Amino acid sequence: MAKERVVITGMGAVTPVGIGVAEYWRQLLSGQGGIGRITRYDAEEWPVRIAAEVKGFDPAAYMPRKLAGQTDIFMQFALAAAAEALTDSRPAASPERVGIVLGTALGGISTAADTQDQITRSGSFRVSPHLVPKVLGNIAAAHIGIVHGLQGPSYTVNTACSSGADAVGLAAMLLRSGQADAVVAVGAESILCGLMDAGLAAARALSARNDEPARASRPFERDRDGFVMGEGAGAVVLETLDGARARGAGIKAELLGHANCTDGYHVTSPEPEGRGEIYCMRQALAQAGLSPDSVDYVNAHGTSTPLGDRLETRALKAVFGEHARRIPISSTKGATGHLMGAGGVTELIACVQAIREGAVPPTLNYEQPDPECDLDYVPNEARKADVRVAMSNSFGFGGQNASLIVGRYEEEA
Repeated sequence: MAKERVVITGMGAVTPVGIGVAEYWRQLLSGQGGIGRITRYDAEEWPVRIAAEVKGFDPAAYMPRKLAGQTDIFMQFALAAAAEALTDSRPAASPERVGIVLGTALGGISTAADTQDQITRSGSFRVSPHLVPKVLGNIAAAHIGIVHGLQGPSYTVNTACSSGADAVGLAAMLLRSGQADAVVAVGAESILCGLMDAGLAAARALSARNDEPARASRPFERDRDGFVMGEGAGAVVLETLDGARARGAGIKAELLGHANCTDGYHVTSPEPEGRGEIYCMRQALAQAGLSPDSVDYVNAHGTSTPLGDRLETRALKAVFGEHARRIPISSTKGATGHLMGAGGVTELIACVQAIREGAVPPTLNYEQPDPECDLDYVPNEARKADVRVAMSNSFGFGGQNASLIVGRYEEEA
């Protein structure tokens, strides 16, 4: 029995380089970076003082002021991205047939950390009655359902930095199992607080280029020294092809494959041979019914860590063989920083735009080649390319691996 085809009919994005899909994509292609000094909290005494913050975001432009006051910033990003995607798609299904799957790694961590700091400094236990709903990860999906009157299945996924990609995969499963006719899949994150700054710095995961924020995130480059914290949200509306076609929806791309697996190795370090990443990419290709040489572009996980980028390069070579040297591969984290649970969706959107626009975004700050990372990383400048099929990788703590494959929509598969 043929697998039911799933298509993307709407997209939304809130990122450090632009709010809205059009601006996000324009800035990616222009080589604009979004990393600078931290303004969200006083970071002068903290080990890392740089991050990729979303700029110019006014929550009141996307939701009532009362709701903005009751929500963590990651929820606000999720609401804005979901609203753009739903407006773009305008799904026609009845409310109980429209689902929500939201991916986030750390939920309302910044609200929790800030509130604890407030209690410690003031000695008072008087806190906002909205504290618990602002911290809970699933409340972002709940707010999207309430605002848009959606009553279908609602899930919140936490698979670390793979959360957004896995939200898309679970959304496709809901469609193919007949539990929904449309699903909005969202990845959203904002971890910008001193607690995460200290914790990730202690783990030696973050770049220490405090005096060169614009040059700090340098995926696959020889002198990379860690990732840069980012924040934002991405959203896509998925529908079955039959449903989208029946209502005359504008189809942006087709979701061809999704795979998820675990390394079964270590809570923070990837398996040394890239075993999980290799298996995940191969499973996504098998789900899509594609050979490796069918892939025209890879949006790599590429966080700018010394070990992670090296292992991903090794895994890409194992999966794609000689074709790996012919594929344009870029990490948009050079521009956006690491959006954690949001990255799987915003980077999928970059893949969809590459297919639609015939261009691939660059890997910023690629200055000195690393002999162990010797593929075509589209250094520093966007490139025209005929992209019919694109892969997006997301790998996270716990050995979480997720790969998504999207393709140009064709009437006949």
